[in-house]
Amino acid sequence: MKYYFCKWRDEGTGQTIHDLLRWQVRESRGHKADPSLVVLDPQSLHAAVGVPAGATGRDAARKVPGRRRGLAVDVLGLVIAVVVLAASTHDNTAGIMLPDQVAEHAGDSVRKALVDQGFKNQVVLDGANLDIDVEVVDRNPGTSGFVPQPKRWVVEQVNGIMMLHRRLVRDYEHRPASAESRAYWAISDRMARMLTATSTPTWRGA
Repeated sequence: MKYYFCKWRDEGTGQTIHDLLRWQVRESRGHKADPSLVVLDPQSLHAAVGVPAGATGRDAARKVPGRRRGLAVDVLGLVIAVVVLAASTHDNTAGIMLPDQVAEHAGDSVRKALVDQGFKNQVVLDGANLDIDVEVVDRNPGTSGFVPQPKRWVVEQVNGIMMLHRRLVRDYEHRPASAESRAYWAISDRMARMLTATSTPTWRGA
């Protein structure tokens, strides 16, 4: 099983399956195959004990030792791009890499990206080089705690959905490329269920 996972990861087969399913789901919901708007967000994850220390770091703000998984999702909560970095990496690094991945996987259809205040001006400038208008969504200063922001909430939902997959609760992968592939497979599972109107048993109910 591991042999085929690694082979499909390296050959891009898993990515191809994911993208084909994404196009089908979007078109079945009355959308074009590729989105015009994406939402970017990083999430820090604890790394398992066996993960090489050289491939991890510590998120000082969130006090999480491990890795950072950056997602770009569309308004349906479908993943367009994933990047996995050391948790010590600044949000800006993921914010610069994700639009490049979005452009690769969704062509030139994406025209706007929403990000939170953790991203800086460099992300906006780099997005402009790809003809993507990156908008930093400011938080309402009159609120406290977690308050969903219009349109941006969907990426938080996707992070929650990924937690239903035991393999993604922590980062168990030695290679960041494997961690990225695991995320794509998790969303591929979700999209297959969406197309067949079935539900996925989760480890929480085991």
